[in-house]
Amino acid sequence: MKKVQKGFTLIELMIVIAIVGILAAVALPAYQDYTVRAKTSEAMALLGEAKTTIAEYYISNGKLPSTQGVSGIRTTIGTNNVKSIGWDSSGKITVYVNDIGGDTSTNNQVMFSLTSTTTGTPQWKCKAPSSKGINAKYLPANCRG
Repeated sequence: MKKVQKGFTLIELMIVIAIVGILAAVALPAYQDYTVRAKTSEAMALLGEAKTTIAEYYISNGKLPSTQGVSGIRTTIGTNNVKSIGWDSSGKITVYVNDIGGDTSTNNQVMFSLTSTTTGTPQWKCKAPSSKGINAKYLPANCRG
């Protein structure tokens, strides 16, 4: 009688482990970028809230707020990813982000700059400041330019 082989050979098992290792090596960096982008989205949500607040002030008063206190932007941020949010009368809303991983540092920022009020409502451009900005690969597509 013939003996039927049961199980896998050592070489087959080693090939499977090598394939799993290659897949993990490719997936891990992509997953790490994904988690940093998810944390950055919290800053983007806060910037959106601040844009709305500034636009409401502008529509109601016909001018931009002179200080952050007048603007109505909330100053207490209760999150692990965002340090603070600021407004200056030159038309910049800036969010200061904690160390959120990836190749970011503790002083990273992302901001919306006011570009025009000629249409009756403020028009904004999203960007990361060149010196202390969040790496563009972590920002939404409309902020990378």
